[in-house]
Amino acid sequence: MTNVIEVEHLLKIYKTKTGFHTAVRDVSFSVRKGELFGFLGPNGAGKTTTISILCTLLRPTKGSATLNGFDILKNPHAVRQSIGLVFQEPSLDERLTARENLEFHALLYNIPRILRAERIQQMLTMMELEMRQDELVRHFSGGMKRRLEIARGLLHHPKILFLDEPTLGLDPQTRSYIWNYIQELKRKEEITLFLTTHHMDEAEHCDRIAVIDHGEIIALDTPDSLKKTIGGDMIYLTALNPKRAKEEITRRYSVQVKEDPPKGLYFEMAHGEEFIPGFIQEASFKITSISIRRPTLEDVFLKLTGHNLRDELPESLSLMKTHARTKNR
Repeated sequence: MTNVIEVEHLLKIYKTKTGFHTAVRDVSFSVRKGELFGFLGPNGAGKTTTISILCTLLRPTKGSATLNGFDILKNPHAVRQSIGLVFQEPSLDERLTARENLEFHALLYNIPRILRAERIQQMLTMMELEMRQDELVRHFSGGMKRRLEIARGLLHHPKILFLDEPTLGLDPQTRSYIWNYIQELKRKEEITLFLTTHHMDEAEHCDRIAVIDHGEIIALDTPDSLKKTIGGDMIYLTALNPKRAKEEITRRYSVQVKEDPPKGLYFEMAHGEEFIPGFIQEASFKITSISIRRPTLEDVFLKLTGHNLRDELPESLSLMKTHARTKNR
C-alpha cells in the first residue's frame, strides 16, 4: 500500500526563558493511503507540534517529511493544497453564517466558482447542517461547530485530513456523533485521516496507532497488536476462602495472584474465555463471582511509560503560541 505521509527524524526544539525545550525528539513514521492513523498521548506529548510541522505551520529544527509526495520545506504550498486541518482550538468566524465560513474557505483555496456552490452544499449535507447554513455560527453548539470545521477541512477535497483532538471539550454524546461522521468519512471518501487524541476509546477506532510521550514515539502498531504485548486477560474472582483460593491457583497454574480488596483476587491468563469453564470445574474452593477483563490501550500506555495518561496543560501548544508571538514582533 502506498504511503501518503513519510516522516524521518523530526526534531523540534523551542527556546524558553530558562533554556530549551525539546517538543519532538527524532520522530519517524509513515502513514498509508486511506488509513485512519492515530497519535495517542497526553497533552504536551508532542502531538500538536508534529501535526503543525507536517501542515507547514512550524519549521522543524531538523528532519524531513513529505505529504502526498511533496516536501514540507521545499514545496509547502503544494502540501497545503493536499491537506485539510481541523484545529484543536475553535477557528471559525462566529460573526459569519455556516455557509459564509465555507465560502470564505473556498475563496482561499481558489475553488472554481462553478464548483463552489456544489461543494459547499455537499459538505453541509454530509455534516447535517444544511438546515442551519444561514445561521450565525455563534449560535451553534460545540458539536455543530466541530462538524462545520470538518466540513470546511474537506471542502477542497484534500488527500489528507488532520484532526487535532477533534472531540476536545465535547460531551460524550456529541463525541459519539462526531466519531460516527469520521467513520462515515473513512467509508465513503478516498481520504487519509490523521488523528491526535488522548482518549483511549477514540484510539481504538484507528487502523494503526503511534503512542507518543515526551516527544518520542514509543510504540506503533494496530490497537489489537499493541494490546497483545500486555500478555493475557485479567481474571477477577471472589471466593469464600480467598487464602485457599490464592494458594491453589498459584500452585496449579504457576501464576502470580494479586489481591484487590474491592474486587477480590486477580491473575493473568492467556485466552481467558477458554480458560474459565475448566477453571471453575476444577476448583476445589467455592467461587462466588468471576469475571474477565481484556487488556486495554490504557494498560499498554502504562506498561510502556510507567504512568497513566496525564491530563497536563498542553505545554507544546503554549510554546508554539509563545514562539509565534515572539517571531511576529
